[in-house]
Amino acid sequence: MPLIPAANLSLLWSDLPYLDRFDAAAEAGFGAVEVLSPYGIPAKETQRALLRNGLTLALINAPPPNYTGGQPGFAAIPGGEARFAHDMRRVWRYVDALRPRMVHVMAGETEGAAATETFMANLRYAAAEAPPGVTLMIEPLCPQAKPGYFLNDYAQAAELLVAVDAPNVALQFDSFHAQMIHGDAVAVFEEYRRLIRHVQLGDAPERGAPGSGEVDFDGLFAALRAGYDGFVSGEYAPGVATEKTLEWVAALGE
Repeated sequence: MPLIPAANLSLLWSDLPYLDRFDAAAEAGFGAVEVLSPYGIPAKETQRALLRNGLTLALINAPPPNYTGGQPGFAAIPGGEARFAHDMRRVWRYVDALRPRMVHVMAGETEGAAATETFMANLRYAAAEAPPGVTLMIEPLCPQAKPGYFLNDYAQAAELLVAVDAPNVALQFDSFHAQMIHGDAVAVFEEYRRLIRHVQLGDAPERGAPGSGEVDFDGLFAALRAGYDGFVSGEYAPGVATEKTLEWVAALGE
């Protein structure tokens, strides 16, 4: 499929009530959206917002947040395997209702060899349980945004994907995190493009809209057009009205 612009509704139009953001995205011309955590309201309400606007849901995160105060991702934390399996069952219920194409499995804050083995085991389990057509994503997060996060390097992510060896587990690329971790988001994309099945856009170092910082978006968009098919989602803090930050949508297709 071609490059498909998408809007991350957890960050864009954050001044609007959650369900109204779907209407705003459709009015702005988006055909796809992503929601990091849809678990706070019944799935039927999000489903209706998607349907009334003709929107495709590109991605959600998993496992869902722990409302007792724990961290929102824990797939790499040793000893949490039973909880991971339990929470993934809740994720699958939302997947069944909302039909996202991808589910981002968050690793959590940990480190070490045991964490690596735990993360791989949980990814293999989830890959075997995932509904047909759903791809599980892993994403390196930079220490500036997520201190202590287990998955914090693209080479590390590539090694994990090779070891897990599941066709429905792939790499999620975020230009903000790639730039902050490695200093050159375009080079990161080009090196790991064979593993990438979802792209998110944010500038660095402030995670602002494309064009507000250090990322070479002209180079990145050229690389995307040359070697990627799929969703390209704006995941950034607008800082102003979201509608004033959407120039990247047109630039992506040039």
